[in-house]
Amino acid sequence: MKTLRGIPASPGIALGPALIYQPPTLQVERRHIQDPGAEGERFTQAVVRAKAAIADLQAQATARLGPGEAAIFEAHRLFLEDPVLLDKVRQRIAERVNAEAALLDALEGYAQALASLPDETFRQRAADVRAVGERVLRELMPANWGPAQLGLNSPRIVVARDLTPADTIQMDPSQILGLVTALGGPTSHAAILARGLGIPAVMGLGEEALAEISSSGELVLDGTEGVVLIDADAATREPYLRQRERFIADREQHRAEALLPAQTRDGRRIEIGANVGDVESAVEALSWGADGIGLLRSEFLYLRSELPPSEAEQVQAYREITKAWGERPMVIRTLDIGADKPLPWLRLGQEANPFLGTRGLRLSLQYPHLLKTQLRAILRIGAGYNVKIMFPMVATIEEMREAKRILAEARQELQREDLPIVEDLEVGIMVEVPSAALMAAELAAEADFFSLGTNDLVQYLFACDRTNPRVIDLYQPLHPAVLRLIRTTVEGARAHGRWVGLCGELAGVPEAIPILVGLGLDELSMNPPSIPQAKAIVRSLSYVEAQSLAERALQLSSELEVRGLIASLFPDLAQLH
Repeated sequence: MKTLRGIPASPGIALGPALIYQPPTLQVERRHIQDPGAEGERFTQAVVRAKAAIADLQAQATARLGPGEAAIFEAHRLFLEDPVLLDKVRQRIAERVNAEAALLDALEGYAQALASLPDETFRQRAADVRAVGERVLRELMPANWGPAQLGLNSPRIVVARDLTPADTIQMDPSQILGLVTALGGPTSHAAILARGLGIPAVMGLGEEALAEISSSGELVLDGTEGVVLIDADAATREPYLRQRERFIADREQHRAEALLPAQTRDGRRIEIGANVGDVESAVEALSWGADGIGLLRSEFLYLRSELPPSEAEQVQAYREITKAWGERPMVIRTLDIGADKPLPWLRLGQEANPFLGTRGLRLSLQYPHLLKTQLRAILRIGAGYNVKIMFPMVATIEEMREAKRILAEARQELQREDLPIVEDLEVGIMVEVPSAALMAAELAAEADFFSLGTNDLVQYLFACDRTNPRVIDLYQPLHPAVLRLIRTTVEGARAHGRWVGLCGELAGVPEAIPILVGLGLDELSMNPPSIPQAKAIVRSLSYVEAQSLAERALQLSSELEVRGLIASLFPDLAQLH
């Protein structure tokens, strides 16, 4: 038996045979070209196709895991919009170097500069740079790109030198027992995706240690401790087997009880909803025990089309979901897109800071015909169902009033056309901008409900982009400042008898649930696989004790202190995330 020690990257235990993953290899030939103009255009078109492929991966990740993990692919896409990088490639092409070699020259210099930095997070971004280059090379040399040598025909622990986000998101979790890599660490994008997919992972073993593993070897993987055992004997395997069995038993029990209500021991009912990103994931969420759809990201209708989706196309897609969900509540968020996530058929132009630019509702109000078409579709499919509308990125009360005015116009048009529409329709907003949280009492006079979008709320509160490794330490969703904004939102809503949900990633974080319940939230909406566990946690709580926890947390001064408080009272929850 051999013991290898790496970096804990995704918690859990895996036991089983290893499979060495050999990514495709490609030899890039360096050539002298005759027509730099034509070669430059070939490179430009390859970048366009690569960005489209990355957008597909982002849509897949959003549907399966949510926009947080999917932001990884957004960062990859932005690499391909970096003017400095693109100019370096085009400069090499102008020197009559073929596009493939020019790309490698530019990217490798960038990657080496990152890899040489002392900060580990920056060093791991070098792998993302190379992954982006690989994506463009796939488009430049499609005939020379061999298939990946994964070849799974039974569940295995996949062993690799490194894994790109594309490698990871396209893996079938039912066939992947665990992941082991020589490179990478807990902040690598592959690790983030592994945690989202619930795959145990140990990374950063080093290439020498990795060489000791063969495809015929039996492994024990402890993703919580960062340990990999090769050919362990029965006595050594036994405690890991028991730990794995307990984990599976708990998960199966939670899944079996998923349809039970999430009600605290002293009778406080919390609705647990699903965040979904397309028709398929919306229907699948039923099997995870969701009480409703707390967030339907309607962008899937817009991102997969070269033209704006028609009213009829939207009606058809929404109806597939309402038929499956019946009387359960379904919150449809109107188009949440912007210069940071451009549409192929809507030329928005470049913005110096797209996250502070034209996105969410402010974009829809600049293109009211798009918004009205969507609102008409929702009004039509809502008849007979419990459908609600939610506007994203509301910053002012004037925006909300203008959106409601367009909604009233859409309703009047449909009535004149004698089409059946929903009569009693709740209209809410996402609280993602600090101004909306601070003005919650005033906005509650216009909105029927609030849903906190903590992913953006945290970024805007701390003025940090969580896809930027240089400021990622500032992204602190359990910081007292965030908790105080949540409390302010709840209190403002209560002044008008409105309900408040939370549909950011924080809703599905086990150690956050007691505080969120204690802050008075009525609903938590999350990625569907997190629902059974979240319901079990709520059922284990006392609402009175959760309120006491929240009050104590609000008085603290740092996220570290908040997490320490949670760990002292709920030591088992931190290990679940």
